[in-house]
Amino acid sequence: MARVAIVLVVVGLTVYALTDCIGSEESERNGIPRGLWILMIVILPVLGPVAWLITSRNGRARPAARRGPVAPDDDPDFLWRLRQEERRRKQDGTDASDDAE
Repeated sequence: MARVAIVLVVVGLTVYALTDCIGSEESERNGIPRGLWILMIVILPVLGPVAWLITSRNGRARPAARRGPVAPDDDPDFLWRLRQEERRRKQDGTDASDDAE
């Protein structure tokens, strides 16, 4: 029973690594061609899939942290332009409520 479980785990790991490798992007393979990864995964039953999983996880892009404002009112340039527009309206004698109509 234990031997069957070990074989199933190895086969499952191999199948998972193969499907993950086939659907991977070039940046996740760290310069190694897809065909060579597939060959390593199949020929080296445990070492190949484990090497693929470790290598591909390190190569996957992490979500980039947002740089810059999330909303327009967080954007300093937007707020500056808004203040400039408000000053121009005051100088011209127009009111913001006139634009709403």
